[in-house]
Parts: sequence; structure tokens; C-alpha cells
Amino acid sequence: MKELLKKLQKIEERINYLCQLKDYSNWGNLNGYKETCEHLKKTVYDHSRELFDREIQKLDESIRFLEERAEEQLTPMERVRIVRSPQRFSLKDILENVYEDYTELGGEDDANIDPAMICAKATLVRKIKGRPYTATVMVIGQESGHGEEFRNGGSCRPEGNEKALRYMQVAETEGIPIHFYIFTPGSYPVEEYPGAAQQIARNIYAMTKLRVPMISIISEGGSGGAEAIGLSDFRMMCSHGYYSVISPEGAAAIEGRVKEGGKVPRELIEVCAERLKLTAQDNFNLGTINRIIQEPQLGARRDDFAFFNKLRTEMIRATDKVVLSTKSFNLLRSWEIRRKKARAVTEALEIEVPWDLNKDEIERLLALRSKKYHNMAINAFSGHPAINQGFFGRAMEQGEHIYYALRYDVLKTHQKQVQKVIKDVSGESSILWQRLTSPIKTVRNFLAKPEQQPRVRIQPPRPDLTTAQDPLEINSTYISPLASEDRTVTCPNHERYGCKDLWVPDLYSEFAGVCETCGHHFPLEYNWYLKNVFDPGSLRTFNDEIESGNPLGYKGFDDRLNGDKKKTRLRSGNLTFHARVMGIQVVVAMLYKDFRNGTVGSAEGEKFVQACAIAKRKKRPLLAYIHTTGGIRIQEGTLGVTQMPKCTMAVREYINSGGLYMVVYDNNSYAGPVASFLGCSPYQFAIRSSRIGFAGTRVIRETTGIDIPPDYHSARNALKRGHIQGIWDRREFRRNLYKSLMTMGSPHLYYR
Repeated sequence: MKELLKKLQKIEERINYLCQLKDYSNWGNLNGYKETCEHLKKTVYDHSRELFDREIQKLDESIRFLEERAEEQLTPMERVRIVRSPQRFSLKDILENVYEDYTELGGEDDANIDPAMICAKATLVRKIKGRPYTATVMVIGQESGHGEEFRNGGSCRPEGNEKALRYMQVAETEGIPIHFYIFTPGSYPVEEYPGAAQQIARNIYAMTKLRVPMISIISEGGSGGAEAIGLSDFRMMCSHGYYSVISPEGAAAIEGRVKEGGKVPRELIEVCAERLKLTAQDNFNLGTINRIIQEPQLGARRDDFAFFNKLRTEMIRATDKVVLSTKSFNLLRSWEIRRKKARAVTEALEIEVPWDLNKDEIERLLALRSKKYHNMAINAFSGHPAINQGFFGRAMEQGEHIYYALRYDVLKTHQKQVQKVIKDVSGESSILWQRLTSPIKTVRNFLAKPEQQPRVRIQPPRPDLTTAQDPLEINSTYISPLASEDRTVTCPNHERYGCKDLWVPDLYSEFAGVCETCGHHFPLEYNWYLKNVFDPGSLRTFNDEIESGNPLGYKGFDDRLNGDKKKTRLRSGNLTFHARVMGIQVVVAMLYKDFRNGTVGSAEGEKFVQACAIAKRKKRPLLAYIHTTGGIRIQEGTLGVTQMPKCTMAVREYINSGGLYMVVYDNNSYAGPVASFLGCSPYQFAIRSSRIGFAGTRVIRETTGIDIPPDYHSARNALKRGHIQGIWDRREFRRNLYKSLMTMGSPHLYYR
């Protein structure tokens, strides 16, 4: 009877799993089956062994039927529940069952700087020409834990992501592949150094040019937390996993405008999960992943050893594929991998593919990675960059590339070399000339007559320059429309500093939206900066034809987009333009509040990438002025999330070419952009009274249970934490920008 009771216990576990999957509803009479299990356990000795066995068989068949039905009718939200189940496999299970051996690095269990992030040196044994070959890899991933509260459910702190970066660099030093496993609902939102957003940005920035093959598998991928270790050469996803810009509950809270502490409707959560296109098949169709790994019915669990064997084979194949893509001769071996994949063969491949790369192969690997992410989400917006419009556009781009390369890379470089040689020769010859002429000077001075007092010459008075206008002062010809209201406003700091009430026409004209007493900055429209910061008449926009769209078909979003386009008369939330500051030409990308609160989607990301390309080609500084950004646009799902690595890749290539990249934050700047292509800048500044962070106050409170102080995201605190390099007064924006252009950056810039 003990064996039958064990079978009954297994059936009960399956029923509980289905209950959790169906959100504890009475789907398929699950409650009735639970009662049947309880009844059988209580009356186990009231039945004969044969009768008890028949009852268990009937129950098993009924549950198997329900499992098959559930698998056929799986909704996106049910896949999310599968991933969140305590029975779901985790990274520890993978390390134990996929790899031959492993050594955990940076601590074990709770004796760890962040137990949610695991880094391990692992070995894989594969066959090459029939002989076993042991390969070493670096395994990095989040561990959600099996009921281990110290794992924090796989939600990593900044120090955990910093540990991951450290061992990525170790793998790069040793020249071994990296296997990433993503099991996270998102990063832990804290701003204390090194900062959640800033550390994710550092990780992505480093991963863009890591000189080793990188393979990643996504089981649960939550936004920025996933991207901290998500950039890779080959991305796979478990068939029952999810990868999303935001959790369905978070999206439902935003869509339903649910107040803090309010209950989000269950139906709305289901709807948002469907709209976000977060399943493996959805992401494969969108091009954000390369392959789907099929799982058993209703998802793989801790004891699915056949799945672990398949996972092992998939990781080896993916690593082989990435390495082969860098080889000069790879036709037959690549064909063999594709043939085996098509036949769904699970045994190890006997293909000679050494995983160590030489210098040329590493360069090919980096070039392919760059191409992969530059092409990400390329079909998620309408319009094309100006440089891609027809034959003449491409010819002009090539002409510009040749012209600027000759002018700044060749002629100016040679000019600098000649000047350096002249300076060196001049320095040497001055010593020689001094030695030769020293005796003559001595004799001349001895024979010379005593010096006469020089005649005093009266200089005419110079004109008073104090009244001349400083060209670095803001241009006062533009007056904000906010100045048209005849009323007074009270400064938020009046109780602390005794600020007087401010008359609106003076505040938004003469005072530039700044309190005279305490210096508090009231928000101003982005047009104020366009008119006052840059030289008059110097603005020239580009890529205006790139237009934000609704690639996921998100219900009701087209109307919102059209409303913003009509209001702003622009097509996206990123305004890119050429401008001058005291004659110095700059390329500017501006995220502004009026269009979807400055959120970043595919169109905004593409415009930013093109701005990087133009600044790189023309050897000009690149300024990212963030009037406001609310993060990644949730209505574009993972197509929006991929803008984080895509734009960071463009920034890295621009900086590596010797460019000067500066970021200036204003008003509110949060989430994905700060955690990627903005946060990776070496020069970041903030306008006084701005707010910078990874997550808003409400998200932090609901995620961590911590009540943060009102100034938690202030620019001053960001400066104290080392997240920015300075705070600017709005009235000094033009002056500070000019000083930065003259003192920061590479000598390769055109004006240096």
C-alpha cells in the first residue's frame, strides 16, 4: 500500500500544480479531485489493494486528461505562473544536471554578497573525433531558489550584477565561453552605490565588446534585470518561459490607473499578459530570440532529467554555432549542426569545433554581435533613416565617410605628427642655439652702455567691456508660454527657506523658471532649451521621417500615438538634430515629455543609434539631453527592451572611436534608458531639481516594502552616490555645456 500512497501523493502534487496554474479556480473540477484525494487518504485501509489501485488509475487518467487540455489551452498568464511555480527548475538544478562539474565563485548560499546571482566555473565533456574533450565555461545566472528567502526570488541587487560583471571579465581574460541563465522577475530597485540602473548600464556596456562567445537562455526575463546578463551572441528561450518589458500585474496597474494599495482586476492582468507578447513563440516571431527550447508538458520541473539532457545538447550546439560563425571555413560543420537540429537529435555532436578564438576570429565575433543588435527591432517602426533612402542617399553617406576620414583621420593626424616633430626639433635646437649664443651675449652685455629709463607712454582709455553681452549667457529673446498667466506660485521650499511667492510672468521669463531665493527649478518646456542653449538659427533636425508605431497591435494604443503626434507635430519621442554652441557643432538626441512622457520605443532607439552613427562619422560630440523619460515603452514589449542593448552598442562604438558623449538629465529620468545607453556615459550631469533613478517611489515601496524619503531620487543624492558628475543651473546650461565641450573628450574631435 505504501507504493500506492506514493502514487496518490504524486497525483495530489499534480493537482496542486494545476490549481496554481489556473489561479486556484475550480477549472475542470479540480476541487472535486482534491476532495477525492483526501477521501482516498482517509479511507486507504477501507479498500482492497486492487480496488484502491483502480481508483488511483482512474484519478491518474482524469488528471492526465486535464493536463493535456491545459497544455493545449495555455494562456500567456498561465505561462507566467508556470515559471513562478516552486516546482520550476532553477540554476542550481542546471549546474547539477547539465554540467559535469562546477565550482561556485564569489561565495555560496547565503555566504555571498548577493545570493540571487550565481557565478560558477563549470566543465562540459563533449566528443571531438570520437574522443572526449573537456571544455571549461563560465556560468552566470540568477537563482530564484527552492523556498530560500535569502535568494530574493532571483531579484538581484546592484552588487549581484557587479559580481556578474567581475566574472564576465574573468572569463574574457581566460578566453572561455560564457553561459547565461536568466531567472529573474527584475532587479532589486535600490539607488545606493553602485545603483541598480547604473550597474545594469555598466554590465550592458561591457558585454557589447566582451571578447568571448556568449550564450543565454531565458526562463523568466523581467525587463532591466534580464538585460543585466541578457546581451549575448545567441539567445534561446524555454518554451514555457516568458520575457517581458514589465510584469503583467505592473502593466495592468498602469493601464487600469490603479491607485497604490488598490487591487488590480484579474481579468485586466490576463488581458495585459496577452497584449505584451511575452511568450517564447511571440519573442521568436518578433526576432528578439534565436531559438526555442521545447519543454515537457506544462513546463520542465526539478526532476525532468530528460529536459536537462536536451538543455546540455542545446548549449553545446549554440556555442558551436557561435564559434563556427567566426571561422573562415565552416560550411560543412554548420550544415551538420543544422541537420542535427532539424532532426531533433539529442545526442552530442561529434564535430571538431574548438572554443578558443584567435585575434581575427574575435574581431569577427564582435562585428557579428554589433550587426545582430543594430538590426534588432528594425521592422518595428515606419520610415527609414535619411542615409538609407535610395542610391543617392547611400552614396552621400559613403562620400561623407570618406571626406571626414580623410580630413580628420588622415590629414589632421599627419598634421599633428608634423607639428609634434617640429615642436621636438624646436625644443632640441633651442638648447643648441642657447649654448652657441651664450658667449656672444656675455660679451655684448659687458660692452653695452647703462640702460636708460624707458619713456612713459600714456595709453588711451579702453572701452568698458562690462556692458557687452556675454555670448555664453542664455538668449532672452524666447519667452515661455507659461509666462502668459497673471498669477503667483509658491515655491515648494518656502517653508524651509522662506521663499516669497513668485509672479508667473517674471518666473518664466526673466528668472528662467528658477526661484530667486532657493534656486528651485520649475519645469520648463523643451522648446526653451532649443531656443536658449544653442546658437540661434543653428538647429537642423534629421531622421524626422522615422515614426513610432504599434508593432504589437496593442489595443487602444494607436489612438494615443496619433494624439501625441497631432499635439507635438512630431513622429516620435526622440528629437535628433545638429546644432552649434559658440560655433562648435554638436549632434543632439532629446527625449522630451510631450510625446508619451519621453518613453523609448523602437523608433526612438533607432533615431538614437543613427545619431551615434552620424556623430561618429563626422567626429562631432554627442549630447543626450533628457527633458524627461519614463523608461521603456511598455506597449512595444520586448521590442522596446531590446533598445537597451541596441543603443548601448551604438554608444560603445561611438566612444571607442574617440567621441565625446555627454548626458544631461532634467525633470524626471527613470528605468530602462538610465539603466543602459544613458547610464553608461562617462560624463553625466543633471539640472538642479531633477530626479534620477531606476524605479519610482511606488514601485520601490511595493517591491521592497521600504518607505523612501522624498529626496531619494534627487540630483543631489545622485551626485553623492557617484551616479552623475555634476549639477547644472538651468541659467548656466549654455556656459557649462561650452566648458564641457572645450575640456572633456578625445583630442580626435574635429575642433581639438
